Amino acid sequence: MKTICILLVSCAAALAQSANPLTDAVMNRYKGIRQNLIESAEAMPEDGYSFRLTPAQRPFSEWIGHVTMGNYNFCGIIKGEKPPDTNHLHALTGKAELSKALVESFEYCDSALKGMDDRKALAEVRMGDKKVYPVQGMVNLVSSGNEHYGNIVGYLRSKGITPPSSARAAKK
Repeated sequence: MKTICILLVSCAAALAQSANPLTDAVMNRYKGIRQNLIESAEAMPEDGYSFRLTPAQRPFSEWIGHVTMGNYNFCGIIKGEKPPDTNHLHALTGKAELSKALVESFEYCDSALKGMDDRKALAEVRMGDKKVYPVQGMVNLVSSGNEHYGNIVGYLRSKGITPPSSARAAKK
């Protein structure tokens, strides 16, 4: 009887597992980093957008612009298309325009990830004469976003602002 119960529990657990564990894992992390980065851009006051931790580091505004440009590049790979031109983003420095651009870049990524599954993520896509796989863009999107959020946290804390992820954790 004990063996049957263990077998049934094991089978139930196997059936409950996702058909797309890779995509589900990436999407879970994407949703979190998306939220953290958008809320960080909103949390920093306008005068903080020109703030640098040290003279050698980029200002906060450039971090938001850098993330925005990266989103388009990584999500272009996911879509298997040339990403939109992002050169105009270099000229943006204000909170409102950069926050809007960041949200728009995540909307582009949302459309790239919509309907994604493990089969599609691992399927070869041609971009010009290059072979790419959507999973490359997915992994880069999440890892880059997390890396840049880590940098942005230092800027927020230096201004006395609790980073969004810490603020949410404190509410639990």
